Amino acid sequence: MLGIPRGGVIVAAEVARILNAQLDIVLSRKLGAPYNPELAIGAIAEDGRLFLNQELASRVRADKGYIKAEKARQWFEIKERIRRFREVKLKIPLRGKTVIVTDDGAATGATMQAALMSLRQEKPAKLIAALPVGAREAVELLADHADEVIVLRAPDYLGAIGQFYLDFSQSSDEEVLGILRDG
Repeated sequence: MLGIPRGGVIVAAEVARILNAQLDIVLSRKLGAPYNPELAIGAIAEDGRLFLNQELASRVRADKGYIKAEKARQWFEIKERIRRFREVKLKIPLRGKTVIVTDDGAATGATMQAALMSLRQEKPAKLIAALPVGAREAVELLADHADEVIVLRAPDYLGAIGQFYLDFSQSSDEEVLGILRDG
């Protein structure tokens, strides 16, 4: 079963509901560090754009071969989800629109950065990153890629996004499909 953090989908659906806005999904996947897949050394977006934190990748000894293999593995996951999700909901054109990109949080900011870089190519009028929580360093990184960044809590040290949630379980693709159908 494929899964994505429950919070990201729920946060986006709730923001869309409150603002009476259209809901869509942008896919990006983190490239995990060798021996620590939860540590994002970079991310790939659904358009194939790659963001790589060269300094961190070097520090964890992720060589070119590892990065190439990890990118291919995550790209495969993105393509599978695009196929499934776009059968239910076609991509919304973003040119000239105000776009709010949200997730459950940003520890390193890699997946959000990849998503913002990808969406910027679609020429939205304004690109906003909105997060309930993000590490201060990640929020500063995102400020370079969004017209505006809104974050409710930005601690200097953020161990894990899950510590800010009562339920940080994974959403199944079926749950995501249901939210997309309803949104």
